[in-house]
Amino acid sequence: MPMIRVEMFKGRDRDTRRAIIKEMTDGFCRATGAKPESVQVILIDVDKEDWGYAGVAHADRQPEG
Repeated sequence: MPMIRVEMFKGRDRDTRRAIIKEMTDGFCRATGAKPESVQVILIDVDKEDWGYAGVAHADRQPEG
């Protein structure tokens, strides 16, 4: 059973989250021929303080605002 994990910053509303799940499922099914009922999508919210690259937290690169 395929599982798609999407890690993203917190803050997306319910409708956006539903759209992400649908689009990820539909795209996977188009690409692989899998049936939608076999695909799982997990959305993982991450705080900007907990996500970094090049040694710097994203919260420090992109201040809120």
